[in-house]
Amino acid sequence: MVVILIQYTLLFAAVLSLVALGGCFSEHSGVINLGLEGIMVMGALGGALTFKFLGGDASGFVTIIAVLFVSIAVGVAYSALLGVAAIKLKADQTLIGTAMNMLGTAAATVIAKSINLAEDSTKPSSEIAYIAGRKKFLFVEGYEFNWFMVIAVLALVAAYVILYKTRFGLRLMACGEHPQAADSVGINVYKMRWAGVLISGGLGGIGGICYITAGVSSWKFEVGVAGFGFLALAVMIFGQWKPSRIALAALLFGFFRALSNVNSGFEFLKNLNIPGGVYNMLPYVISLIVLAFTSRHSRAPKAEGIPYDKGMR
Repeated sequence: MVVILIQYTLLFAAVLSLVALGGCFSEHSGVINLGLEGIMVMGALGGALTFKFLGGDASGFVTIIAVLFVSIAVGVAYSALLGVAAIKLKADQTLIGTAMNMLGTAAATVIAKSINLAEDSTKPSSEIAYIAGRKKFLFVEGYEFNWFMVIAVLALVAAYVILYKTRFGLRLMACGEHPQAADSVGINVYKMRWAGVLISGGLGGIGGICYITAGVSSWKFEVGVAGFGFLALAVMIFGQWKPSRIALAALLFGFFRALSNVNSGFEFLKNLNIPGGVYNMLPYVISLIVLAFTSRHSRAPKAEGIPYDKGMR
């Protein structure tokens, strides 16, 4: 049972790391992405439909690449809504993110129901059975060791290198700290912010399909992703917008989320007679407690959430 707890912890930590990194790139560019929840749902829909339509005909490698590509593409496309509204139209980024979360879940539910109705008019559900060839994602026979865990580790390493070791990363962070100063030395702030938002969408899309492969064979999209987008934001803040700290924070919250899946397998937890709903709430309660004590020491990018005006100095 301890092994299973570790497996679920790593899987949920992978989801949180990917989505938190997405938020990290967006906020380092100066745009707050509160729409990660909606991006996750849309990315999950794209990946689930790809899995559904490929079925068992394609090879494991082709399936993985196709699902990743579609999830990223859908996440990027959906995040473009944030880019247009926040960067081009200079709208309130908090309201945009909230609207994207609501729209994402509603749109995914409608699309899924439409597809199911087209296939079978007796089942107007938003459920999509997408794991017909699910074992293609598992490279250790009989274990829930998922390719997305490897992708999350690679993404963390890549994010660290990009943000701190490349010209692009340094320019991106400059746009989130002082966009006017960045513009004065020839950096196109609008382009850098677009890059941050679109990267955020791609990572959020991967995080979405990763989340719904966590031990289920189908998914009802009206359920959404159970607040994981917001939990990823807590991971990002607790991780101080730094990839290495985000990884540790994701493991912490991933552990408490994993307990809700395996608590019945531990005798001492079973003897406590704690309702299962408490374990489901635990990661969100822990995030509130952690942020209450640590957020005052957080140092967010100075210009995040502030629309950039080229004429303002």
